[in-house]
Amino acid sequence: MRKPVLTIFYQYDPWHSTIGGIQSVIDAFIKYSPKHFHLRLVGTAGSSEWSVGRWQRAEIFEREIDFFPLFKCLDDNVRKLIPTSIKYTAAMFGRQLSSDFMHFHRLEPTLSTLGWAGDKTLFVHNDIQEQVLGKGRGGDAILWQKFPAAYFALERSLLSQFNQVLSCNAKTTQFYQSKYPALAQRIESVKNAIDDELFYPLSPSEKAHQKLKLTSSLGLSSEIKLVLFAGRLHPQKNPLLLIRSIAALSDPNVHLLLVGAGELEGAIKTEIKALNLCHQITLLGALPRPSLAQLQQIVDVFALTSVYEGLPLVVLESLASGVPIVTTHCEQVKNLLHVDSGVVSQEQTPISVANALKQVLKYPEKFPPSACLRSAAPYKAEVVIQEIFDSMWSRWEKKHHPFQVASS
Repeated sequence: MRKPVLTIFYQYDPWHSTIGGIQSVIDAFIKYSPKHFHLRLVGTAGSSEWSVGRWQRAEIFEREIDFFPLFKCLDDNVRKLIPTSIKYTAAMFGRQLSSDFMHFHRLEPTLSTLGWAGDKTLFVHNDIQEQVLGKGRGGDAILWQKFPAAYFALERSLLSQFNQVLSCNAKTTQFYQSKYPALAQRIESVKNAIDDELFYPLSPSEKAHQKLKLTSSLGLSSEIKLVLFAGRLHPQKNPLLLIRSIAALSDPNVHLLLVGAGELEGAIKTEIKALNLCHQITLLGALPRPSLAQLQQIVDVFALTSVYEGLPLVVLESLASGVPIVTTHCEQVKNLLHVDSGVVSQEQTPISVANALKQVLKYPEKFPPSACLRSAAPYKAEVVIQEIFDSMWSRWEKKHHPFQVASS
């Protein structure tokens, strides 16, 4: 019997990945997919080694997959005049790339797939209401905020083609079920998936040793408290709020490590200089996931200052590394945290975020690694992804071997 084929559609190159939780989720799907599925990825070429517009077989995460780059995209961490999502959508037209199963991580490219046969799943990674209707929240966060009616018209015309719509945000799940009652049975919540082979806590002695190595390399005191931000430098992520919060904290024994790249980099450097924080903030640029994982294991707190979120993977990864969270009022993150695994800033202001940071940094014993691990435990990639593939396999068996399924 031939293997069922899963094709994943997203605008990235896993061998030369860009910053983003969606990329990390897809990486986990590839890594933990069962061997009885054949995997394909329709993405973009992150280097000149790929031939654009044709299938190529390559290995990643000890797994062979077929890769079809639609076009070359060498640096997608900074938004371009024409968004990559629009280029990707345009490049899909006129192609026939369907397979037994198809996973989509953005809605727009499915304009070209309405006539394709196969089992289609749409993954929704954000709080759609905030993302599209949140006017004035996040500044120039996404293009659709300027045209919400057009987005929902597009959504209404495309959603019916999907066998499943899986959202990592409970609010979005409820919103879709209410907005599209005829499709409600297809719309479900799904957990984000942490790769716990990469994100796990160190022993106290090893953490202290690795932290000392880092602080020494940066010329910092061994007593310094480390705050970590990791993500796109983008209005939605609101890194400028965190920089102003470090200024409001006014504690020279606190140092911010800022990992990421994006269009706000220039504004961030200007703000750091204006607030005289050059000695308290280190910009590390975009880092590969293994390097980020090492940082997450040794910092004292992870800070999320986003205007809105779905359920950001970087928060789950930090918790899985035994690190508590300080976050702005993003509903799904707020619901994830327990009283001993993080603090929610009630206002999106520098003073409020600074006070939340102070709680965690001043009383670390109230936020033990065990509590952080408890919050992250339900999201282990191997379990979450296996459940999704089990469901896919069940549908495959029902379609291709209906009598065997009925008799069993």
